[in-house]
This record gives sequence, structure tokens and C-alpha cells, in this order.
Amino acid sequence: MRLAIAAVGRLKAGPERTLIERYQERIGAGARALGFSALDIAEVAESRARREEDRRREEGATLLQRIGDSIAVAFDERGRALDSQTFANTLARWRDEGAASLTCVIGGADGLAPEVRERARLVLSFGAMTLPHQLVRVLVAEQLYRAMTILAGHPYHRE
Repeated sequence: MRLAIAAVGRLKAGPERTLIERYQERIGAGARALGFSALDIAEVAESRARREEDRRREEGATLLQRIGDSIAVAFDERGRALDSQTFANTLARWRDEGAASLTCVIGGADGLAPEVRERARLVLSFGAMTLPHQLVRVLVAEQLYRAMTILAGHPYHRE
């Protein structure tokens, strides 16, 4: 199963980009043995529309194109919270059911368009607090890596 993150905005050089690259390398090193691909990251340009609703709609349309026929997992503050073990088991179930790809979707500063949330098979939240979308990208990459280690029985994940 191909793994991807589609996120609004570009990460500049700095600690967030360094962490993302580290998790990409770690996922790439062990994913194939578990039936997953290396992690691809697609950055979607932020809309320059004046109205918040228009920005969300434009970004949402681009994200929907990036998702294509993948299973979509959207990250949104109104989503549900899952523990890491359940997230890993969900990925494994989708993989075992023959899903070709999974795209984790992260909106921009204005959040996700309703159409993106509706398209998602699962909408998750890292909690009720609002987090910068750059940091959410790091957290998503880390949780994908953690899922790989859980599925591999690696000691990285400790309960």
C-alpha cells in the first residue's frame, strides 16, 4: 500500500522539515517488508483568495485531486482521537483488504474544506487544541512510523 501525506503549505528549512525527512527515511527503511511503500509528501500551495471560505474551497479542490482514489485520512480538530495501536491496526486492515494507497490529508491555516472531510474514510484529531499545520505534518509522519514499528513488533512503541 502506497503511503502519502498531502498537506497545504510548504515547509521551509528548519526543525520540522528535518523531522519529516527523518521519519520518511525510517518509514522507507522498513515499510516494504510490511507491505507498505516509502512515504511520499505532496505539498499543495496555499490559496491566495481573500475570503476564508474561498481559500478552503480552492485548497480542498487541490487536495481532492491529490487524494485521487486513495483511502483518505483527514486530520481535523473535529475528528476522533485514536490510540496508536488502533491506528496501526486500521492501516493493516486496509492493507490486508487490498487498498492500493492511503493519503493523510492536512489542511492549511483555515482548516479543511467540508468536501475533504466528507471524502475521508477516517477523520482524526490530535486533540481539541489548535496546532500549526507544520507541526501536524510532523505528528502524522511520526504516527505512520510508529504504526510501522507496532506492526513489525519493534520496541519503538511502548505502552
